[in-house]
Amino acid sequence: MNEPSLDGFAVEQLIQGFRSPELPQLKPDQATIEAADRKVRHWTSEVAGTLKPGSDVHRSEMCRMFRETFSPYRPSVLDWPQLAPDALGRIVALPIWDIAVQTEGRARLRMAAYAGTISEPDVRDALALNAWEESRHKEVLSRMVAAYGIPLASEAPYTYPKDAEWAYLVTGYSECIDSFFAFGLFEVARRSGLFPPELVETFEPVIQEECRHILLFANWAAWHRAKLSWSRRIRFELKVAAVWAFLVWERLRLAQTLDADGKEHKQDNNFTINGAQSLSSVKVDLRELMALCLAENERRFSGYDPRLLRPETIPKIVGFALRFMRSEKTS
Repeated sequence: MNEPSLDGFAVEQLIQGFRSPELPQLKPDQATIEAADRKVRHWTSEVAGTLKPGSDVHRSEMCRMFRETFSPYRPSVLDWPQLAPDALGRIVALPIWDIAVQTEGRARLRMAAYAGTISEPDVRDALALNAWEESRHKEVLSRMVAAYGIPLASEAPYTYPKDAEWAYLVTGYSECIDSFFAFGLFEVARRSGLFPPELVETFEPVIQEECRHILLFANWAAWHRAKLSWSRRIRFELKVAAVWAFLVWERLRLAQTLDADGKEHKQDNNFTINGAQSLSSVKVDLRELMALCLAENERRFSGYDPRLLRPETIPKIVGFALRFMRSEKTS
């Protein structure tokens, strides 16, 4: 039997079936923005002692972290600065916009689908809020490409997952990979000066929100596996291994997608690793980029309670690889 497809409206209806946050209707003043920015980046549990994965207190605090660090920004009031022709040309030329918008569209559906399978109300609400925020990311990207006249392929209907857990794991681990490199690439873009500071500031809440997303995912994964019986744990770990194999395979090929008219489009599925040169006017040293990704990853997580688990796989792999990498400037 074919998987059911959902158009954009149906996906929104699914997400809105959960509780969604109330956002202010007016653009907040600078003091409100700064206060919200601090709240998003800093959170410490008031509970004493360890947050043991699988425990009720760990579950409660990871969900409370996600709820209390919610940012109230609204895409409809974000400022899109006027760009000089050269900056606009660089942004339009980035080979990411179709896949970026569609990735957020799939993520919101997959997270909402998996949230609907969870019995614990606080975990269900946290994952539903995560889905809602992915929907907001899609709106941010859609408004940006519209503001700058970036052409996009028409979106095909999104497919409801047969295996909601598999789809959620693919999305979660994919975000762990992409966010790690995006942290470094975003800093490259900021330092290069190729993009206006106003545009960098506009996207900053989205980048930090991805940090919150993978923080929630890492703690959900630890909590979930700790709750499983040994037989179900084995099956879960095999599924996780299969997800990683799938993600490696996916990043070794070009993304092939069909638009709403059935036309095929190909884009780099690995831009977060390969795209540094598009964001800087000077050659980007690979070792320096990897070190920057590690530093930015640490900085973005530094404000959250250290008892909460962080995604570790990609930082550990990159940290290990750096031991053997030589700077191109000295080779």
